[in-house]
Amino acid sequence: MHYTESRYRWYILALTTATAIIVVAMPGMAMSVLSTEIAAELHLSLVQVGVIWGIAALPGIVSGVFGGALGDQLGPKWVLTFGCLVLGLVGAARIWVMDYPSLLTLALLIGAVTPFVMMNLLKQCGQWFPLRQLGLANGIISMGMAFGFLSGSLLSATVFSPWLGGWRRVFLLYGISGALFSIPWVLARSPFLPGAAAGRSRAINAMREGLVYVVRQRDIWLLGLVIFGVGGCVQGVLGYLPLYLRNLGWNSVRADGALSTFHLVSMLAVLPIALSSDRFGSRKRLLFGAGLLLVLGVGLLAVLRGGAIWVAVIMAGLMRDAFMSLFITLIFETEGIGAAYAGTATGVVLAFSGLGSFLAPPIGNNLAGTAPQLPFLFWAALALSGLGCLMLTGKKAPRSGLVS
Repeated sequence: MHYTESRYRWYILALTTATAIIVVAMPGMAMSVLSTEIAAELHLSLVQVGVIWGIAALPGIVSGVFGGALGDQLGPKWVLTFGCLVLGLVGAARIWVMDYPSLLTLALLIGAVTPFVMMNLLKQCGQWFPLRQLGLANGIISMGMAFGFLSGSLLSATVFSPWLGGWRRVFLLYGISGALFSIPWVLARSPFLPGAAAGRSRAINAMREGLVYVVRQRDIWLLGLVIFGVGGCVQGVLGYLPLYLRNLGWNSVRADGALSTFHLVSMLAVLPIALSSDRFGSRKRLLFGAGLLLVLGVGLLAVLRGGAIWVAVIMAGLMRDAFMSLFITLIFETEGIGAAYAGTATGVVLAFSGLGSFLAPPIGNNLAGTAPQLPFLFWAALALSGLGCLMLTGKKAPRSGLVS
């Protein structure tokens, strides 16, 4: 039986999804909802909060490319084993944070390691699943990420922090849990890939050659600009929304509930959309429609008040994870990429996301000094510019099988 038909791929998908939830999504979103508590204790300004929220994306510009290429050559299993361990331990180290510089330093370290995990979670599914099921697999991972974001925003500040005795112990809990995921990954099987052993014996040269090949692909640059705009928009909104709503007079439970609603509707929508894209092959059109809904929802956050804000939150959140699921699959299907260069290509593209996610939050938060609504308009315009680049991308690669 070919590895892409093996039942073991469903175990890999389950482990991949659980890793995305617990190692990446929950602790990542905890920083947003705990930012008020952290800022009060460490005496941080709104701009400093924006920098902390966005700075983690900065080292990912480099480490994402390297992490994806390393997974292409050495196999994602080993990168995930060490990535989960290191990410968990560094995240747990926030229990000792004493001031803004130390929190900033740990945020940078977390940002450097996270892409190693994310790139190779996606690479794992690219190895184990044929292209006809890849949209489904990526959709399940994205749904897991949405569930992790939902759980992190819902539980971190209102349940875990009071129960554990503060934000420091919340990050300690997340860090230990994440580090333990290195155990099932070290025990996981790897698919047999023709030529893998030879490739690993010349990993450094192959990484360099693969990177040079990928960056010469025009559509990779265009896709990078797409996610620069859309990813920067989402990152800015997620960090600013709870603070914005609290400043409007919403209590902490209601403000965090808005963020949880954003992730809940995203989680509910992602799988049906991913399945429909596998069946009808309409990823680019669906991506554009999903992006437009995000732009409209974020723009409306700037003008709506009271209960109407929930409408904007639902519109903005509905397609967020569906967009990412379709987008990652589109990278795999880009002509000349396939599973062979999936990790490298994803790393290169998401490096643009890291740059957008680094720049968008502090720039947007700084605009709040002029008017609290301006950040949403800035982020909506940023996402719209990304959608313009999406329309310039070319045709997808044939979907007849898995490139190896």
